[in-house]
Amino acid sequence: MQLWAGLGNPGPAYAMHRHNVGFMAADAIAEVHGFSAPKKQFQGWVQEGRIGPEKIILLKPATFMNESGRSIRAALDFYKLTPADVTVFYDELDLAPMKVKVKRGGGAAGHNGIRSTIQHIGEDFRRVRIGIGHPGHKDRVTGHVLGNYHKTEIEPLSDLLGAIAAEAEWLAKGDDARFMNDVALRLGE
Repeated sequence: MQLWAGLGNPGPAYAMHRHNVGFMAADAIAEVHGFSAPKKQFQGWVQEGRIGPEKIILLKPATFMNESGRSIRAALDFYKLTPADVTVFYDELDLAPMKVKVKRGGGAAGHNGIRSTIQHIGEDFRRVRIGIGHPGHKDRVTGHVLGNYHKTEIEPLSDLLGAIAAEAEWLAKGDDARFMNDVALRLGE
């Protein structure tokens, strides 16, 4: 069993923020792979399903980004999993828009959702970093991260989320390199 957490902020006002791309990825995976309807649990929304032979618990913390780790910890403890069983999907400033990179371990790199997750479960979890690009100057970061995707980005975003969901089986199997490669191929890179 694996726990996959998509990070974001709850509520319709945040739905299209770049900071919510982790929620969007979780929703795309749930839809493509026919996961159960969401239920309120672990201070968030939980959906269960299978990707290939792997049982996946999909979690969207409703604690707001800065407290994401509390929700992830509650689910981890309930299912008696280890941090190595956790995959977190989130927005990454230092990655070009619509690019995806997977890594295990490391610091928070200024991301409050990842900082909270590290505080609650340690660093030994897999991260699926979804690029949102850097606005160029640190004074513009907050507005960029907490801003909606521009209408010209919606189609590429939809393609990206579709590719993440379609290739999620490689993540479930633990083949991060194949996942990144096949997502890039689907996006014509």
